[in-house]
Amino acid sequence: MKIKIINPNTSSALNEELRREALKVVRPSTEIIAASPEMGPSSIESFYDEYLSIPGLFKEIRKGDAEEGADAYVIACFGDPGLLGARELTSAPVLGIAEAAMTMASMIAATFSIVTTLPRTRLMSEHLVQHYGMREKCRSVRTTSLHVLDVLADPDASVRQIAEECRKAVEEDRAEAIVLGCAAMAAHKARIERLAGVPVVDGVLAAVKYCEALVDLGAKTSKSLTFAEPEKKTYTGMLRSFGR
Repeated sequence: MKIKIINPNTSSALNEELRREALKVVRPSTEIIAASPEMGPSSIESFYDEYLSIPGLFKEIRKGDAEEGADAYVIACFGDPGLLGARELTSAPVLGIAEAAMTMASMIAATFSIVTTLPRTRLMSEHLVQHYGMREKCRSVRTTSLHVLDVLADPDASVRQIAEECRKAVEEDRAEAIVLGCAAMAAHKARIERLAGVPVVDGVLAAVKYCEALVDLGAKTSKSLTFAEPEKKTYTGMLRSFGR
């Protein structure tokens, strides 16, 4: 099977890292494609960034169906940008890493906390906790001073800061597991888990394993109503190519 991981920002340096980490946990027969859109923000750290990343993400979904033969998709940004719209575009399973991580954490621990990037992203994570029905499970959303690209530029300093917030979540918030709130943290999951002393869930790795299971079971995205193909209509201006 082919699983396409789409990093919705345009910083392609993260793509190979995500592909490498995914290959460590999937079966040898599973092929991983990792890609970024040609258009969009260099990193996603605000609602504005998130919304502007979605058109490029949709193009990568279309490419995955039409040219690459993808059997499932992972949206590798913790905001799960464009997730519901992406499910309208394809019958293949599409998973967001926030939904995958919180679901997995809820299966292995009574409570969890999210440790993420900048303080301004806290509300974005809290919206997702509410949307995915995890308010009773999520003890806290803890932020750091890290930009997404800081994790790539200085992994050691980033891991120390993330691990410190994990420790506080366990000691002060009574979290029994940690959800990593940024795709760039995936490569450091094992180190953070050792320092945290509780299970740590990375959404990219969780999502690719869920994708394998869904494809094995022949599960497809329902097209009966909500996730049916978008209505055919004309789009204008810079969105002209998105018309159907």
